Amino acid sequence: MTRVVVAAAIALLAATAPPLLAAEPPRAADLEAELVCPVCETTLDQSNAPVAERMKLFIRERIAAGDSEQEIKDALVAQFGPGVLATPPKGGFGLLAWLVPIVALLAGAIATAVLVRSWAHRREEEPEPEAPIEPELDRRVDEALARYDS
Repeated sequence: MTRVVVAAAIALLAATAPPLLAAEPPRAADLEAELVCPVCETTLDQSNAPVAERMKLFIRERIAAGDSEQEIKDALVAQFGPGVLATPPKGGFGLLAWLVPIVALLAGAIATAVLVRSWAHRREEEPEPEAPIEPELDRRVDEALARYDS
């Protein structure tokens, strides 16, 4: 019986948690880390340029007015363009910025695996046995070495 009550309580909390989290107003510090100053091209939290200071003030005013994070970002993108976002959009041409690094990592991993496999196969191959030295050549080498030893 207590298991059922605990499971029901967990289900109720899980069902009500997303709306409660969505109602939380955005934080200025979070937005400043996600937006870029159009002058110095660093995030707003690292920039002291006059335009960055005005953008920070705008963010605080919009938060006080009750705007959501997306509404604030949309207003800044409308004014400064999509370059004001620190992360590229996840659609259209901006999708390449997300996919190219992943593809490059996969290609590098595949190339590394192929190279390691080929190197491992080379080590497994036994070298061909060397041809025995001709007896005459062996005798001449022994005589030459004997001269230098004495």
